[in-house]
Amino acid sequence: MNDPALTSANPMTGRERPLFLLSFRQRDELAGLAAGAGWRVVAARRADGAERRLLASGAAVAVVDARGAVEEGLAAVRALAGAAAATGSALLALVSRGDAARLDAFYDAGATHFLASPMRETEFVQALRFAARHAERVSGEAIPLSGTGETLGWRYDPALASIQVTPALAAMLGLGEQPSLRAMLRRVETADRAALRAAFARLRDGLSATAFAHELSGAGRVVEHLQLDQRTGRVHALIERLGEVDAGAAVRDALSGVNDGAGVRRWIERRLSEGQPVGVVLAALNRFEMINTAYGRIAGDALLRAALARLTEAAREVLGRRFVAARVAGAEFVAAAEGVTAELLNATAARIEEALARPFVIGDEIVPLGARTATAAAEPGDGAADLLRRASDALAGNDAPPGTVPVDALAVDLRRALDAGEIELRFQPQVAVATGIVAGAEALARWRHTSGEIGAEMLFAAAERAGLELALSEHVQRLALAEAARWPASLRDLRLSVNVTAADVARSNFADLFLDWVDASGFPRGRLTVEITEGGLIGDLSEAARLLAELRTAGCRVAIDDFGTGYSSLAYLKALPLDYLKIDRKLTQDIAGSARDRVVVRGVIDMARSLGLAVVAEGVETREQLELLAKEGCQFYQGFLCAEPLTVDALAMLVEGR
Repeated sequence: MNDPALTSANPMTGRERPLFLLSFRQRDELAGLAAGAGWRVVAARRADGAERRLLASGAAVAVVDARGAVEEGLAAVRALAGAAAATGSALLALVSRGDAARLDAFYDAGATHFLASPMRETEFVQALRFAARHAERVSGEAIPLSGTGETLGWRYDPALASIQVTPALAAMLGLGEQPSLRAMLRRVETADRAALRAAFARLRDGLSATAFAHELSGAGRVVEHLQLDQRTGRVHALIERLGEVDAGAAVRDALSGVNDGAGVRRWIERRLSEGQPVGVVLAALNRFEMINTAYGRIAGDALLRAALARLTEAAREVLGRRFVAARVAGAEFVAAAEGVTAELLNATAARIEEALARPFVIGDEIVPLGARTATAAAEPGDGAADLLRRASDALAGNDAPPGTVPVDALAVDLRRALDAGEIELRFQPQVAVATGIVAGAEALARWRHTSGEIGAEMLFAAAERAGLELALSEHVQRLALAEAARWPASLRDLRLSVNVTAADVARSNFADLFLDWVDASGFPRGRLTVEITEGGLIGDLSEAARLLAELRTAGCRVAIDDFGTGYSSLAYLKALPLDYLKIDRKLTQDIAGSARDRVVVRGVIDMARSLGLAVVAEGVETREQLELLAKEGCQFYQGFLCAEPLTVDALAMLVEGR
């Protein structure tokens, strides 16, 4: 395998990792593909003794090639499921497309992942990568956490000009529980008082919550989370220590080389074997990967330790001391407890989300991240692997709502849908705020599925699961260019916006490829805007900047899409050559909310204008939202207030009518 992009995408960490491959036919190409991607393949041709060989191999991923041998494959998956569950391994089943209807049987037998043929080399390698990520999520060693901590905090009442502190803070600082303001201020270092004044100024200017960091005698570096009670005018503060997690207090840090997921599994297995009901909460920090890019790995590691400490304290508040918590992989964490109800699990998840929603401090900067969570409760016959797999799938968004098609089923069918031309486009108008004239349109993908029309979000989720992200992205881009090149005369002045993904810009030759597609279509470069999704986690910003600069030099324009969905926004604005900033629909819809929401949107628009960027607001649904955006200086909008995404004919009718 000569494609460096595939090799660099595999989950190796500087050495080969074992892969167990069971194939009932002579298919050496699979072993060759895996070896080329950095895996050390342990192959078997018969199911006899396969469980023993898997255990002996130490493999994190086992592959059962059931193409053309579905019954033998099912039997092999059943035989390997116990060993895979015991070691936390992922179990990937390869099936022929004609046997895709048997996927439920493979999952029931114990498979954790699947791939249907015919498949491309890239798809197989990516499937191994996703399976390895699952194995990392549920492997390692558990960390029972114990101990209690008293809250550090204070409350200021401006009406009485008085301040109250918690007993723990009073004891730490050697103060009474109602110290004078002067005594409290003396506890803040002179160099940090400017940060304190700035935080209070933000509250006066309309924010209801903010934070600042400083040195505190007896506690070291801390961050104070301030919240303003709009009704009473009181300011409440929660003080969070930023020191290292104490390894001697029963917390062994995964970053020190200790893997903690296996211990969680053992803890769960032991409780389940005793007949105890067990539930888990998985939590993942949003867009954490950009921390290492923007601030460096040391800062990222410190943030992970701080996040684990917060999660632990949050879980303890709800569950008491009968739980275990650990970092399991990347920026993902688990808390497991016995004897808990669904309501208690949900309460724990909500408390963890609340704790992780508070900003973190990196150096002197306040960095909001947020997190998503998922819960699962043990069912009869469950092992630890079953329980954690359900939680992991829910965290990844793979549990579809009732009545919808599961992502797994869509992924199986996506390659055929691409080949059959079932992926279509709609165009959402982008309107000039000042004149009401339609100035452009964004191309959005739709899938004519047997279950109904499937939108872009679910479509790309299926593509990620199937390892077809690049293929789908290229298909949509080329289709948009081809259709726009054939637009009727009434649309010949409109700009076309197409989306590109982080995976696209990670390809060093993407600019050349994309411009070739543009020129081949006949669509003018000067009327084309490339939209980079802000939430797309671009790994190498300098390389992305080089690529986007090439596109701009060639005549295209560049927009950052969904701005405001993650902390990486400022890093993107600083590094990337841009022409437009598109405000995420959540910010747009919040503008009609509180004064604080309007301040945030105003700040985004002012920042964009100071950088010479035009502003496009997404998701505008009401006249009130549009009027408020216009007052703040927004130049363009798109959303249901004008029109939903339209066919070319409907777009032409709209433009001609306006």
